Amino acid sequence: MAGEGELKLLSTWASPWASRVKLALHLKGLSYENIEQDLNSKSDLLLAFNPVHKKVPVLIHNGKPICESVVIIEYIDKAYGSTGPSLLPTDPYERAIARFWVDYIDHKLVIPWKVAFTANTEEDKTEAIKQILVGVNVLEGALKECSNGKPFFGGDNVGYVDIALGGLLAFLQGTEELCGTKLFGTANTPLLLAWVERFTTLDAAKVALPDANKLVVFARTRRARIAATINVSVKN
Repeated sequence: MAGEGELKLLSTWASPWASRVKLALHLKGLSYENIEQDLNSKSDLLLAFNPVHKKVPVLIHNGKPICESVVIIEYIDKAYGSTGPSLLPTDPYERAIARFWVDYIDHKLVIPWKVAFTANTEEDKTEAIKQILVGVNVLEGALKECSNGKPFFGGDNVGYVDIALGGLLAFLQGTEELCGTKLFGTANTPLLLAWVERFTTLDAAKVALPDANKLVVFARTRRARIAATINVSVKN
């Protein structure tokens, strides 16, 4: 059967996309082997199972790879439909709406977050934060619409949109520290602020999400390394 067999996850601790998959696996109550990857020296295993993009996450189910976080989440929900809670709505319209908001998160939140989290100039950081805040304000309205007054985007239970946004939480919190700007607050995003507090208390979140302070150290180290490389290039 589809929902049987061995699960392995190729991931790295500092990947929000891997965090999404870990959230989905824990919410479904599935056991898996996590195989940490070094993206600076990519393993033969990663190159063999994701030869196109050569990146994490990759879920390996009975020796067969599934790539890309949103694809993996949908696969998990379908393959293990009788295990744990459903992650995507069963209603076709509600499922389409959930997919729309996940796509919105990936285009309007993730792209500027990458810039803000790694930017070396204040100008780049400022512009990226502006874009993130616009996206967060839109998601405040989406939470009101999708939740119908219940705790999560998925209603009473954590759903697809919750996982997509939840996988980013530690990284967004790290960005707040790096950039000195609060992304969630009582004035503009009270619903999202309460959602963040609920989400981070979930057992799955405690297991799947990395420590935000560790991410800040990681980002600062990466910035320093990039800056040093640029300086060497300029001198040469």
